Amino acid sequence: MDTPRAPAQPAPAPAPAPSQLLPPPVVSDFAPSAGMSAAMPAPPLAPSAPPMMSNQRSESFYEVKAQIFGALIEAIDLTQLAKLEPIAAREEIRDIVIEIITIKNVVMSIAEQEELLDDICNDVLGYGPLEPLLARDDIADIMVNGANTVYIEVKGKIQQTGIRFRDNQQLHNICQRIVSQIGRRVDESSPICDARLPDGSRVNVIVPPLSIDGPALTIRKFKKDKLKLSDLVKFGSISPSGAELLQIIGRCRVNTLISGGTGSGKTTLLNCLTAAIDNDERIITCEDAAELQLQQPHVVRLETRPPNLEGEGQITMRDLVRNCLRMRPERIIVGEVRGAEAFDLLQAMNTGHDGSMGTLHANSPREALSRLESMITMGGFALPPRTIREMVVSSIDVIIQASRMRDGSRRITHVTEVVGMEGDIVTTQDLFVYDYLGEDQNGNMLGRHRSTGIGQPRFWDRAKYYGEQNRLAAALDASEALDPMGRL
Repeated sequence: MDTPRAPAQPAPAPAPAPSQLLPPPVVSDFAPSAGMSAAMPAPPLAPSAPPMMSNQRSESFYEVKAQIFGALIEAIDLTQLAKLEPIAAREEIRDIVIEIITIKNVVMSIAEQEELLDDICNDVLGYGPLEPLLARDDIADIMVNGANTVYIEVKGKIQQTGIRFRDNQQLHNICQRIVSQIGRRVDESSPICDARLPDGSRVNVIVPPLSIDGPALTIRKFKKDKLKLSDLVKFGSISPSGAELLQIIGRCRVNTLISGGTGSGKTTLLNCLTAAIDNDERIITCEDAAELQLQQPHVVRLETRPPNLEGEGQITMRDLVRNCLRMRPERIIVGEVRGAEAFDLLQAMNTGHDGSMGTLHANSPREALSRLESMITMGGFALPPRTIREMVVSSIDVIIQASRMRDGSRRITHVTEVVGMEGDIVTTQDLFVYDYLGEDQNGNMLGRHRSTGIGQPRFWDRAKYYGEQNRLAAALDASEALDPMGRL
């Protein structure tokens, strides 16, 4: 039984005649040209999150979709389509697809037809099979291991989905579309690329020949509603008094380093911490892919640039941090410290840019200090170890440690001060720690955040300068009592 033809809706671009809607001799992949990539608008997220598919679609569904998709690409003018608003373009595509289904006498149910229409619209205007996943706000990571395998992380746990791509070429085209939006490319000559989505979500792509089983795409999604410290309290990542301590650290221009492992929430915590910065401060951010979403009015966002095909034109993180010093910053925020820029960031912190912040990968505050020293040494600076450690002590005030627990929850486990040096050893003291107490019958971690009993931290005078000493004392005193257990 043929699917009834829906009435066509008026659109700015004229609909093609039925004679144009002939199927191609062979099923071809949708591979947009370079001109089309530049002309197409950034794809919008779907208006609502459809339920996750629990089973694989049949091969016949993909065969029908490939035939209709091929006919659609022959029928439409992509240049004219690019001039339409996203909603109008989507409606135009739906009308033409319904026309093709009617002409070809394709037998399918109304639900299958709607599913097919959404898939084809996503292929042409958006990110194809990724659109349903990008629309879900409960997903933290999307991991695509070739065309037939897609994993997601939900509530700290990884699970496989039933979503697949038509083939590796379609997956490669979508990867190319993502990275081209910020002027980058991914191909055999440049097989590794870091990029971002319009909402700031972090993207990493690696393609053959480095990725053997097809392109590997990893997306670290950001929530549509930006998290605040109050949300971290609600999730149990930090106690209320601990959140108060972090707010004071953010406002009082304390030089802060956020350390943690992969997926521990460092960037989210950095976003939350910057919310305490006053609106009248000039902030400059330096990132490999611009992810930070600062809410202050006076923010300058800088992003590194990879080399071109000739291997020239690269702008490194160190170039950005050094250039920051000529831009009259009040705070410099480095998205992630990975190499020699650690030296320039410490220099900035030690030359009047108080309250600067950065993140780095480390499993403990002590290890974070060691990694800083290692990055400066590997950067080619011929400095004695003691000189580097003295620079670290005079620059870094506080290290905040974020950890991802084995149950998938995220906790702030240490707020540690850098105190000074004893001989050649950097001394630290914990202001605030997380005590692990066990787990419940469902395997969720149990614990509490508490103060270590230090009444006046090293940055007490700075808090007093900003009029926050009473609030700081109250937060530390409140943390000495047992805080309620939090679960994420």
